Amino acid sequence: MAETTRPAVGDKAPPFDLPTFPKGRTKLSQFKGKQNVVLYFYPRDDTPGCTRQACGFRDEFAAFQSADTVILGVSTDPVDSHQKFADKFSLPFPLLSDEDHAVAEKYGAWVEKNMYGKKSMGIQRSTFLIDKNGTIVAVWARVKVDEHIPKVLAKIEALKSDEA
Repeated sequence: MAETTRPAVGDKAPPFDLPTFPKGRTKLSQFKGKQNVVLYFYPRDDTPGCTRQACGFRDEFAAFQSADTVILGVSTDPVDSHQKFADKFSLPFPLLSDEDHAVAEKYGAWVEKNMYGKKSMGIQRSTFLIDKNGTIVAVWARVKVDEHIPKVLAKIEALKSDEA
């Protein structure tokens, strides 16, 4: 199997155009020149770690908004699953459906996993911070949910002070 390649800090973020809850489609290009993007990949809707992570982003949503930053969650779940997940936990940000995992592959988040000796392919929890120019300015691979959101916010604050 080919080694997973992940875009690095300084790289142009790979483009995407994915079906989205709550409506339509989301393209990376729609944020260029307007907002920073937190693009986070998570394994499954409504599972313990994914729920804690999504609720962490929800709880700090105002801080991200005030920093001109949009949050986009991506998993291979279909849009109707995203709708149930977002409704159940009052998630105020879009959830993108990457059912064929093509975008996860572009971002190096589609990896071989080994669970109790059983190997399978799936999403590795990872986050990318993309600036208003479409450049990746931070990458968090193998995210630890409980300490993640403060790290992302700190990086965005640093980005804001760099722009000033």
